[in-house]
Amino acid sequence: MSTSTHGIRPVSPPPLGSPQNPEIGAIDQLRALLVYPEFPKTFWSYEKILELVGRKVLLPPLGLITVAAILPQDWEFRLVDVNIRPVSAAEWQWADLVILSAMIVQKENCIHHIGLAHTHGKPVAVGGPYPSSTPEELASAGADFLILDEGEITLPQFVEAWTNGATSGRFSAHGEKPDVTSTPIPRFDLLERSAYDSMSVQFSRGCPFQCEFCDIIVLYGRKPRTKTPQQLIAELQALHDLGWRGGVFMVDDNFIGNKRNVKLFLHQLEIWQRDHRYPFRFDTEASLDLAEDQELIDLMLACNFAAVFMGIETPDEASLQLTKKFQNNRSPLLESIDRVTRSGLRVIAGFIIGFDGEQAGAGGRIVAFAEAAAIPTTTFAMLQALPHTALWHRLEQEGRLMAKDGNINQTTLMNFIPTRPVEAIAHEYVEAFQALYEPQRYLDRVYRYFLRLGAPRVKTAPSWPEWVVVRALAIVCWRQGIQRSTRWSFWHHLIHVLVANPGVAEQYLAVCAHNEHFLEYRDIVRDQIEAQLASHRHALTQEKAAINSVPVPNIPAITRG
Repeated sequence: MSTSTHGIRPVSPPPLGSPQNPEIGAIDQLRALLVYPEFPKTFWSYEKILELVGRKVLLPPLGLITVAAILPQDWEFRLVDVNIRPVSAAEWQWADLVILSAMIVQKENCIHHIGLAHTHGKPVAVGGPYPSSTPEELASAGADFLILDEGEITLPQFVEAWTNGATSGRFSAHGEKPDVTSTPIPRFDLLERSAYDSMSVQFSRGCPFQCEFCDIIVLYGRKPRTKTPQQLIAELQALHDLGWRGGVFMVDDNFIGNKRNVKLFLHQLEIWQRDHRYPFRFDTEASLDLAEDQELIDLMLACNFAAVFMGIETPDEASLQLTKKFQNNRSPLLESIDRVTRSGLRVIAGFIIGFDGEQAGAGGRIVAFAEAAAIPTTTFAMLQALPHTALWHRLEQEGRLMAKDGNINQTTLMNFIPTRPVEAIAHEYVEAFQALYEPQRYLDRVYRYFLRLGAPRVKTAPSWPEWVVVRALAIVCWRQGIQRSTRWSFWHHLIHVLVANPGVAEQYLAVCAHNEHFLEYRDIVRDQIEAQLASHRHALTQEKAAINSVPVPNIPAITRG
């Protein structure tokens, strides 16, 4: 159940399996080990922040716990999120079958765990966005079963093959998209819930737009399919019954892709939240046209939505037009962001550099835009051509595609030949990343933004803060308000926010704390991009040397007879 369009968003893979079906026979006491591969350090890993509050990971593997819910319930399940801890020897020994689900950014660790499973003599089934996009890589890595596409269709094929004694197989939906109203409640009980900062649920799959670089419309289609309101509220009730309180991320690729259905759901969610004294705070991802629908914004706020990720991509209108991000050119970008902000939803913006035809200085224009909008949290990446996207196909036809898989981490050079020098794009990217998260600039931007941000619309149940939160707050105040050169600004800004807009003070301090992660991560971006540039230059030098070393054939002179 991915929320990624180009790899810079918080994400969870789609389910490998299907709803329980009487046609799927029970396999008595089969022991399935569900393994979620490790992520490399990314913008969204937030290690430094999570350490402060005693958490390990931002979000759980929603796809795998959906798998556990939809496979035959005669099976026994254990789940290991390698981002929390490694698989133990006892767990390898216990398993009859290992199931992995991964996104492209997890490819190295996914392949590593296929090898580990085989070392322990266990058959391996793989699914999710990465195997669905590049199944040949997983087949070469030794995966026994490739469960591709959306599992509501392909898992019954796998279970039937397994039941009949198959030891390998490849199962595809061949373009068919399932009805998600039959997807069951995920097995939240399998999670080590105390290790996660937020829980995840999904209302819809797919997006109605046609952005050239986006793999979501390739994987899930352009017709958003939604669950019923009662179905998703039952999932939230299950989380509530397990004792979860706090953050819940709606991992939809575009939460408002089907506005009619999402409004029907939000009306029901508002009632449920009020009746339960608002136990959950929601974040999600939505397209910028949310700004054009105040009714929808108001409904989200009434349900205690706090933040929304929006793919701004670039302030350059020509690039937006070229990449078919038409929805971002309907209204002035700054006005749209300001409208959402002043209503009370905190905007997290995604940016990309490296579009075709992009003019020099794109990195600086992105920084200037972020400063003008005062958006604190801005994800940023170099453009990647993800497998089978419209961009991928176009670049392949033009002979410009260098690597066909695409690594969607923020620390990766482009996998195609751009229309301006890659060194110039990379330099602008690193400089912009450094500028966006320079401590003083970041703190000032957070301050300006939270003076604009509308106050929460709902009153949550009062409670004493946990000791770990108090401790984290004290650490942030010590580092940013005493140790660093930001000390004067930190206290000035905090006091002013407490006076001018007290309703957002809790969020304000949380977002100030985020720079504990970005300070380290911006240096990781710089170091890794510079290392890749050095390798790129070395490869070009070797290529030129090889060309120059080719002997010129001795062609005899042509003489006139």
